[in-house]
Amino acid sequence: MLKEWAAELNARPMTEKRSYQGKLDSATFKQTETYLQPLFKKLRKKSIAADILSFLADICGNILEREYVKANGIYLQMAIGNAPWPIGVTMVGIHARTGREKIFSQQIAHVLNDETQRKYIQVYYV
Repeated sequence: MLKEWAAELNARPMTEKRSYQGKLDSATFKQTETYLQPLFKKLRKKSIAADILSFLADICGNILEREYVKANGIYLQMAIGNAPWPIGVTMVGIHARTGREKIFSQQIAHVLNDETQRKYIQVYYV
């Protein structure tokens, strides 16, 4: 898809490439390409986390079946999770919150793990 996007950007007339929107589109493409490189590297080395790989497989499967709403829902679950307190807030006072033990790894927001992972999960998509 990145190659198709690049070909589409290169096929634009020079006046469109030099316009503000054209430069913005090119910059968005370059940033997306940069942010996706760590994901591609992990996929090639087969070192990506199993839960993220599962989410990506489900997203791709739904896209191939043209179930875009389901794919978007899976993406949101991967990106922000569905934990009761997705940003990790379990203590708000002197008492522990009830249900704290119900937070499982499948429910954790993966964008919080590290900066590189956040970038390729939240990368701009067309």
